Amino acid sequence: MTRPDIAELNAFAEVATLRSFRKAADVLELSPSTVSHLMRRLEERVGVRLLHRTTRSVAPTQAGERLLVRLRPVLEELRSALGEVDDFRDQPTGRVRVNAPEQGVRLLLRDVVPAFQKEFPDIELDLVVEGRFVDIVKEGFDAGVRLGGSIPQDMVAIPIGGQARGIAVASPKYLARHTQPQTPEDLKSHDCIRVRLPNGKLLAWEFEKRGQTLAIDVPGTLILNQEGLMIEAALAGLGIAFVFESSVRDALTARRLVSVLDDWCPGFPGAFLYYPGGRNVPSALRAFLDTIKNSHA
Repeated sequence: MTRPDIAELNAFAEVATLRSFRKAADVLELSPSTVSHLMRRLEERVGVRLLHRTTRSVAPTQAGERLLVRLRPVLEELRSALGEVDDFRDQPTGRVRVNAPEQGVRLLLRDVVPAFQKEFPDIELDLVVEGRFVDIVKEGFDAGVRLGGSIPQDMVAIPIGGQARGIAVASPKYLARHTQPQTPEDLKSHDCIRVRLPNGKLLAWEFEKRGQTLAIDVPGTLILNQEGLMIEAALAGLGIAFVFESSVRDALTARRLVSVLDDWCPGFPGAFLYYPGGRNVPSALRAFLDTIKNSHA
């Protein structure tokens, strides 16, 4: 057996983990054809098929699964060692990949990203907007952004936005045609812009006042799965939307939107950036974490 090289092994680990040549190519910053060539060369070297390939999917064989299990800690240790060497640079370099929902990216763009790019112009910041919750380690991310209650316990988390608040909003044009709701139950007689979650379910709007909590399955013929589009629909007078207050602050100030049921919408712990604990933190990620901490000091 000819000894494989590190590029082939690293590419195999990404393909076997992500089960996609295209996704692995994106992470590795290579073309899919180059990744496919590396896989063919690796299989020729070891003399064993490592991947099942079809026109629509790719998955590790039994031999590939066994290799992947043994290979992951080796590659992680190698990355950790290279990260320690990188600490001796005068200025951190490299790339930081962050998975976050749209609201999380907006929070980072508001304060953190401008300060980070000014201080560390040589670090590439790759922010991937994704509504579904992903395994950041398995899918090749350095960090993720989510609300505090949804972060795995084995992760280290730091706050990035303070308290958050979900509020119901409508345009003055809509409210001119409808009686403004006084309680969450009143929403059942309104046109509501409903929310489709990444798992396919419709979101129940949750309210609380003086210890009383209500979850309302609101009515409405318009269903959207992106907050930005929900805000646009509310601005167009198409109904009441339930969104993060931070996302509509400017529209509220300009009176293009009006908050309804305000006393039923308390704050809650907001977004956190999280990353794997128990391992060496690469210098580029450490620089990003320090920028977040300094921006909220």
